[in-house]
Amino acid sequence: MKYYSTNNKNEFVDFKTAVMSGLASDGGLFLPDRIPPLSKSFLDELSNLSTIEIAVNIADKFIDDEIENNTLQKIIEQSITFPSPLVELNESFSILELFHGPTLAFKDFGARFMARTMEHFIKDENEELNILVATSGDTGSAVANGFLGVEGINVFVLYPSGKVSKIQEQQFTTLGNNIKAIEIEGTFDDCQKIVKQAFVDKEIIGRKKMSSANSINIARLIPQTFYYFDAFKQNREKDNLIFCVPSGNFGNLTAGLFAKKMGLPVNKFIAATNSNDIFPKYLSSGIFHPKPSKKTYSNAMDVGNPSNLSRIIDLFNNDLDEIKSVIYSNTFSDEETLSAIAEVRNEFEYVIDPHGAVGYLAALDYKKNVTDSSRIIILETAHAAKFADVVEKAIGEKVIIPVRLEECMHKEKQSIMISNDYNEFKNYFIHS
Repeated sequence: MKYYSTNNKNEFVDFKTAVMSGLASDGGLFLPDRIPPLSKSFLDELSNLSTIEIAVNIADKFIDDEIENNTLQKIIEQSITFPSPLVELNESFSILELFHGPTLAFKDFGARFMARTMEHFIKDENEELNILVATSGDTGSAVANGFLGVEGINVFVLYPSGKVSKIQEQQFTTLGNNIKAIEIEGTFDDCQKIVKQAFVDKEIIGRKKMSSANSINIARLIPQTFYYFDAFKQNREKDNLIFCVPSGNFGNLTAGLFAKKMGLPVNKFIAATNSNDIFPKYLSSGIFHPKPSKKTYSNAMDVGNPSNLSRIIDLFNNDLDEIKSVIYSNTFSDEETLSAIAEVRNEFEYVIDPHGAVGYLAALDYKKNVTDSSRIIILETAHAAKFADVVEKAIGEKVIIPVRLEECMHKEKQSIMISNDYNEFKNYFIHS
């Protein structure tokens, strides 16, 4: 298996290079030169396989012999130590709970796998690896916790000041050790721009060994395919699957597209977005027009220039009609999000977070506008307690805070404030 840049299909690298560099030297994102198909017998036997067996089978297709099977199994066993249960709301909707990992967000799947994969690759090297990651919420805590204490790796988490929830901020600014929290005076898009600029900065490249832990890194996407197959295993219906994916940087949706191209019988994806509506507008106009992100209640989706859109366009050979045949999308406001949280609580006695609520709204919208009786699986990407202020505003009652979240709220915040000027960050990073 080789990987190419979305900016250049004629140059290829191996899996290790794609993971350790994060971003291609030309600024493009890595994609596999082919999406490896899974055999029909594997899909038929899925219900008899454990989560670990499913994951090893899938990951091995992307890695080939670069990590031997026993080591790969150990990496996955150490990474995926939590379930992703499928909960039925009614005959039309199910919730895939992806918040049972250490930081209570779906990004634990990718961050932990990536941390252990990188740890494996650098074990015989003398040079320290520096991980740069931009976060609008959950990525920072998942990556920070995934890499905490990993020898030879330093993590720099860039986040927009005042634009992540208090709980999210506490999860990655109180760890210390090899985790550095950088508070940027700006938006998530500013953070992401700084990270991307650093990766093509020749002076930094000459002085620092770097990689990214955002969903621009292919090692984040591969493990996110695992839970799509796990959902299929748990679902009563075994065909015409529809997944509704709360979407910001579109890594989660890209992983779902990988799963479909590998042979998972997915009929449709619903890309649920908040008022950062770049993708629905792209589907309707055919024009990708990035714009500054807006702050919303579903802040992990506050992305005005989604990186993974280039991967999606590439996977469909830039065929807009083909993209629209597979992906449905719509956008929803904060007011609608609050109403949806209340509706899900009242109708199903289920407490959903703001991102899942946007997913629920998009699923309802799809059922209203498309004649399709298939069950929709809504990805619930984070625990409601991570957004307690919003959820409590919607349902009028206190949200139970899990012990692991409660503990981090009493720790001391450790962060460095920097403006959104790239040169200020560069000066700090080079001398750190």
